[in-house]
Amino acid sequence: LALALKNMDYETITINLTKDGGQQFSEEFQALNPMKQVPALKIDGITIGQSLAIIEYLEETRPTPRLLPQDPKKRAHVRMISHLLASGIQPLQNLSVLKQVGPENQLTWAQQAISSGFNALEQILQSTAGTYCVGDEVSMADLCLAPQVANADRFKVDLTPYPTISRINKSLLALEAFQVSHPCRQPDTPPELRA
Repeated sequence: LALALKNMDYETITINLTKDGGQQFSEEFQALNPMKQVPALKIDGITIGQSLAIIEYLEETRPTPRLLPQDPKKRAHVRMISHLLASGIQPLQNLSVLKQVGPENQLTWAQQAISSGFNALEQILQSTAGTYCVGDEVSMADLCLAPQVANADRFKVDLTPYPTISRINKSLLALEAFQVSHPCRQPDTPPELRA
């Protein structure tokens, strides 16, 4: 999303998380990211793992369009929401966690993790949201929100209790960068998850 929003050319190399026991566990990928997680971005002679670190690096080296507001209070809100999504919700319904939970409990576990996080996020957005998560400009928080709403859809989470999250996501999905970067439109998306 950040690369698309910043109109950067890039090459996607897919890492299938389930094929061959998970391609992220290959020696080749582990050399890029010792955590054996996606994403990893090779740029400017370095490799960066972790989505928020990647976004922050892109923001610092390619500041247009801005993904972190100039105002320190708004920037703090963007970071708080981004971390809530990227650290407080997303890892709880990652493939590695779901394997530990077991196949019979995965759907319920993921739904509870997402709903718990969305309950908090919906409350926070009451004081920060404009068109998007923080005001009326797309920010790093929105880059975290859209994929998590896609996961909520994947895990059949009822979004009715989250009108602000739903409204923001609808606004985001109207933007070309969010359309082309949507998880269901990636080159390695399984056929059953394609849109």
